Amino acid sequence: MSAWEENVRRVTPYTPGEQPAWTDVIKLNTNENPYPPAPGVLRALSAVDGDSLRRYPDPAASALVNALADHCHVSPEQVFVGVGSDDVLAMAFMTFFNSGKPILFPDVTYSFYPVWAEEFRIPYRKTALDADFRIRKEDYREENGGVVFPNPNAPTGVAMELSEVEDIVRSNRDVVVIVDEAYVDFGAQSALPLVEKYDNLLVVQTFSKSRSLAGMRIGFAVGSPALIRYLNDVKYSFNSYTMSQAALACGTESVKDAAYFEETVGKIIETRERAKETLAEMGFSFPDSKANFLFITHPRFRAKELFEALRENRIYVRYFAQPRIDDYLRVTIGTDGQMEALYGFLRDWMARSAG
Repeated sequence: MSAWEENVRRVTPYTPGEQPAWTDVIKLNTNENPYPPAPGVLRALSAVDGDSLRRYPDPAASALVNALADHCHVSPEQVFVGVGSDDVLAMAFMTFFNSGKPILFPDVTYSFYPVWAEEFRIPYRKTALDADFRIRKEDYREENGGVVFPNPNAPTGVAMELSEVEDIVRSNRDVVVIVDEAYVDFGAQSALPLVEKYDNLLVVQTFSKSRSLAGMRIGFAVGSPALIRYLNDVKYSFNSYTMSQAALACGTESVKDAAYFEETVGKIIETRERAKETLAEMGFSFPDSKANFLFITHPRFRAKELFEALRENRIYVRYFAQPRIDDYLRVTIGTDGQMEALYGFLRDWMARSAG
């Protein structure tokens, strides 16, 4: 080992879903939206010219912040934006989790949480989901340095009732509680109405799932003006120009087209509910997902073997080699055509394997 390596900060990195190099695949592994973004997004992108690109973007991201404030029925002083919700969450970890006490999050959840905790030297403790993969609100009443959890949870898709979310926030008034709502638009209750009631609540959402803008990297947080001021202080001390001109323009247009947003989300929900019926008929079981994916398992077939068979046939789903969930596959909801192709392969493969 070189001498300089003794001072390197080492963490176990987050492993993103595979991005296959070829295009003739059915890609159901990264929870991307199978439909294009709102029409206004492409018009906004084509309107970005060379003169605007030579200039720095608005550091306050005012157009996007104002559009989100209107959409969420809050003041602009209650909105923070960043380069995807991962960027927003990382800044929130850095800003709010500094007490030296362990923060709390579920044992089966978004795997970036322990990565950020280790990177920023934040102690943490995982709380076990119950046998049905549900978050138990009672587990978040012990002393801690902060709380973070997704709703719906990932990779399970299980959603909490708003009353349960509020119980966790109310029980932790002396720390910041972050509710990560990356998938909330697909059928769960948002905690946004609680922001006016609790000044320690930060709600984080993303444009990557329901708004079909994963490639633009847009995320935002809504909270009390005090929380947002603290986040902006960290942002401006780190990178004043976090979002590009193109991302700001596209994000703003996306928020404006509520009708397209509702139509697209509705199609995904309908396909998801049909997928539940079809996969159940094939013998799969899964938690009742309120996200744009299903977390499936089968009593007769190992998840890893099925994952590899699907991948060999260029159907990509997500497999996690982790305790408690190593016999599950996370399947993103695609178009009806993509899902039918998945069902066809599963029927054929299961019939051959059973024989």
